[in-house]
Amino acid sequence: MIREFRSDTMTLPTEAMRDAMRDAELGDDVVGEDPTVCRLEALAAELLGTEAALLVPSGTFGNQCAIAVHARPGDEVIVSETSHVIDHEAGAAAALAGVQLRCVTPAARSWLTAGEIEPRLRTVPDVHHPETALVVLENALADGTAMPLDEMAEVRTLADRHGFGIHLDGARLFNAALALGVEPRAIAAEAHSVTVCLSKGLGAPVGSVLCGGREFVEAARRRRKQMGGGMRQAGIIAAPGILALTEGVARLAEDHRNTRLLAEALAAVSGIRVDLEQVQTNMVYLRVEAPERSEDGLTEYLNRHGFAVYPPLQWGIRLVVCSRVDADDCAALAECVARYVERG
Repeated sequence: MIREFRSDTMTLPTEAMRDAMRDAELGDDVVGEDPTVCRLEALAAELLGTEAALLVPSGTFGNQCAIAVHARPGDEVIVSETSHVIDHEAGAAAALAGVQLRCVTPAARSWLTAGEIEPRLRTVPDVHHPETALVVLENALADGTAMPLDEMAEVRTLADRHGFGIHLDGARLFNAALALGVEPRAIAAEAHSVTVCLSKGLGAPVGSVLCGGREFVEAARRRRKQMGGGMRQAGIIAAPGILALTEGVARLAEDHRNTRLLAEALAAVSGIRVDLEQVQTNMVYLRVEAPERSEDGLTEYLNRHGFAVYPPLQWGIRLVVCSRVDADDCAALAECVARYVERG
């Protein structure tokens, strides 16, 4: 048996989701006539407090669609160097939107602060410079933390003052809301547009929603068509998406509880370092500090013993908890780590 700790993209649809796919009422979504898609989009907009929402094939698609709506070719977009847009979207912003990405290294945490963004803004017109059109934020972030709401509000104040847009890559926005103890719409309110992934911890097999103002979403709908994202009878994927936004969101707390159990068990292992303050959502990063042991070696050991884990990242070995593992699986992984440290 393989215990899955690589990513919450490895979630599988529930039986209720499979039934909903089979029974979904369908129409042609490109002309706005798929009733199940319409229900999903209305639900997403309601949960996030936006005027409208748009079903898109993936989070990358949603992010790139948003960038293309907010910015013109030749504009500049400010992003964190550790962001999904930089590390996991295959240079799409340059290829599809023709924009220049200006990468900023966060000084302390993994999110960009208003103080780090402001010096990079192009506020004085200059024929030599691109124009700042957009800042892309993330919440939750790649290191598993959640960007505090007051930090997001400071960036929004800066955006309002200087007239640039904010797009939020909210692939795990509901995890962030749970960690911060706020409503999801409170996070979304600090951005002009937001992408939420249905197929990570929420458990749908495919799809994301791109949310924002009505005019923005209509422009994004046109851009979606240009990008090949008109999916016709898309209710077959919208149906499990509806359950993701109801049942999936409701069960995220279980993932967070199991993540905390895993983190505390690992932190108790001699030779393993876990920063418990950084464990805020459904991710744990661990460092191997035991003599003659390594993170590459531990990754290989875990995979060999039935725990699926990706190779180490810049923050260490990432372990992601989702519906495919439970508290017993988390305890078993911590025991396996202890065995590696003790005996290798």
